[in-house]
Amino acid sequence: MIKIIKEKQINKTQQDIFNFIRSQKRATNSSIKIYLEKENIIISRITVVRNINFLLAKNLIKRRGKGRSVWYEENIKNKVLRYFDVNDYFKLEPDKRNVVFERFNFKIFEDLKNIFTNEEIKELKKLNDDYQQRNKNLSKSIIKKEFERLTIDLSWKSSQIEGNTYSLIDTEILIKENKEAVGHKKEEAIMILNHKKTFNYILEQKVYFKKITVKKIQEIHHLLVQGLGISMDIRKGLVGIVGTKYRPLDNEFQIMEALEKMIEILNKQKEPLSKALIALLLISYIQPFEDGNKRTSRMLSNALLLAYNFCPLSFRSIDESDYKKAMIIFYEQNSIVFLKKLFIEQFKFATNNYFL
Repeated sequence: MIKIIKEKQINKTQQDIFNFIRSQKRATNSSIKIYLEKENIIISRITVVRNINFLLAKNLIKRRGKGRSVWYEENIKNKVLRYFDVNDYFKLEPDKRNVVFERFNFKIFEDLKNIFTNEEIKELKKLNDDYQQRNKNLSKSIIKKEFERLTIDLSWKSSQIEGNTYSLIDTEILIKENKEAVGHKKEEAIMILNHKKTFNYILEQKVYFKKITVKKIQEIHHLLVQGLGISMDIRKGLVGIVGTKYRPLDNEFQIMEALEKMIEILNKQKEPLSKALIALLLISYIQPFEDGNKRTSRMLSNALLLAYNFCPLSFRSIDESDYKKAMIIFYEQNSIVFLKKLFIEQFKFATNNYFL
């Protein structure tokens, strides 16, 4: 899989060198130079070494061996942090992609550790500190209005991701005036109002969600799908996901086992941001319900953020196509990199756009 790492700001030649090292598992200076020449990239040996050193400095590759026996390999400290270029990945249809995990991978629970760097945590906590400080200076009425605004944005975007056709303005009128938009199905209004009801619940019961249980996850799901003809029980059969060969667990007992493992990780994890991202990932991955899983994952993620006084996410500026692609890459490759990037962007958006 060719990989373009824009986040690391590497040039085209460095990217080609990296992709070659990844594909070969291990590569020497000479094999890299031969590869580049075959690709009509003519550069000196010194320039090859300079580019390799740059990749080493960025911690994208690591050096092995000594003297003339030196070789390079991809630097993978954590399997879930492997990069994939999204545009390139989805050039291939689902049946043609090199899917590593077509079935649920129970080992994923062991890999979801240290998913944020110290620098990322420091930056996001600084943004949250600013958010908390602003709230101290705002009146209760202003805070209430800001939570209402965030609720409207979240209810609209989360519903839109699920195919809801309400506009943001129509969503605002529905939530504020309980007036349904003309030309839309009744179920669309129910979905949006369920989001409002659920967010108000997790906001009012913040401390309640410091410790997660299956019952609490089911409560969130129940509120989100009420009145939509969706079963509220743990799924007992197979469910397919559009756009991927990945198939979640189809056994009720294994689904419950996976849920309990996820809950164990969430309750042991000390970092609230990690809790929130893991919840966002794993509810969608486990698919414990016949429908409403991604909605539940987004609301559980926010419940965890609110429980620890972190700014909740509205997801307002997220591209639904990017969001779905990020989830598919996680399903198929167990790589969290793209969804983590979107999560960070949405946290920055929330702290920079609400409670000002």
